[in-house]
Amino acid sequence: MKHIDLSRGRISVQVNQQHSHWDLDDLLDFAERINPKRAFLFVSKVLGKHIPVAPSVMQRSYADLTRLIPTDLQGPICVIGMAETAVGLGAGVYRELKKIHGQNAIFLTTTRHPVSTLPTLGLFLEEHSHAQDQFILTSHDQAKHQQVIHAKTLVLVDDEISTGKTFKNLINSLKNSGLENVERIILVTLVNWAEQHLATEDLEIPIEVISLLQGHWQWQSNNQNIQIDMPDVSATHQQAQKIIAPNDWGREPCYLECSAWSHVKINKPNEKILVLGSGEFSWIPFLIAEQLEQQGAETYFSSTTRSPIMQGHAIESICSFTDNYGLNIPNFAYNVKHQHFDRVLLVIETEKDSVDPSLFEQIKNLEVVSYEP
Repeated sequence: MKHIDLSRGRISVQVNQQHSHWDLDDLLDFAERINPKRAFLFVSKVLGKHIPVAPSVMQRSYADLTRLIPTDLQGPICVIGMAETAVGLGAGVYRELKKIHGQNAIFLTTTRHPVSTLPTLGLFLEEHSHAQDQFILTSHDQAKHQQVIHAKTLVLVDDEISTGKTFKNLINSLKNSGLENVERIILVTLVNWAEQHLATEDLEIPIEVISLLQGHWQWQSNNQNIQIDMPDVSATHQQAQKIIAPNDWGREPCYLECSAWSHVKINKPNEKILVLGSGEFSWIPFLIAEQLEQQGAETYFSSTTRSPIMQGHAIESICSFTDNYGLNIPNFAYNVKHQHFDRVLLVIETEKDSVDPSLFEQIKNLEVVSYEP
């Protein structure tokens, strides 16, 4: 058992099963949330969210996870990535599944950004989160909408499972939205802390869990009376800044036929580049990072987030700034400022001038990459 002492207590983790290619130290580090509901955070080393990671390492986790998923899935198959953290993980798993199932599988993500031009399919809560409200959007394309509605297999992807309660809330929302033909549910996650004790037992649909690591954790509070001032990052209303990039990466149901934006290229071989996604807009930035790595750059990927975390442990540096969606909420880029990169590319789905000017002061060689039709 591994023990990590934090300011509000001790987190202890026990690993019971792990993939032959991935152990606990390969997958995780730890940090402290600025959140009164939960004091600790499992910080993924392969997700490309809080710790910069090579795109090829991320792809290897996608492939290893997908190889564990049964191949006898009955279609239509609907793969859903959980915002904001597992949007890219969900897309990566879908990309691998599509090699087997083709367009018999469709992909979408949950979102905290309702879009006025897309219909809302459902709403659910991520109860332990810093931003609880999550939306499920659908498509005006009736063929894609009907493929989601008539899904017989759901593949739900998140970075970790603690209790399964968020998945349960999502499944109930989907059932209430008309998904009445679901016969099988596969939960796909990097780390399964719930083991067999999922809060999904009353759903009356067979549920299987696929993960690279399985175990359990225990939190022991030290009863320190520490004031936690969590910033308000819960806004989910229509954004003031217009989204100009297509929603073809999963916010709208799709077959993930999007590609890296071709106008982004390396300047010289072997340059060290960090590509930053922006919040849940992470798959297109990941594809750009993957493309730059293939072109010969030493490339890393991570993403900004609205999740407030204390400095220390896995979090060595913090950039704090206002979001680019016009919601006027704090955003953060972790583990960037203390590292040297030849270029830092922030890839956004809004206009270039939507980026907080203070971020350029914190990251001196920052370049903003926006959509070009």
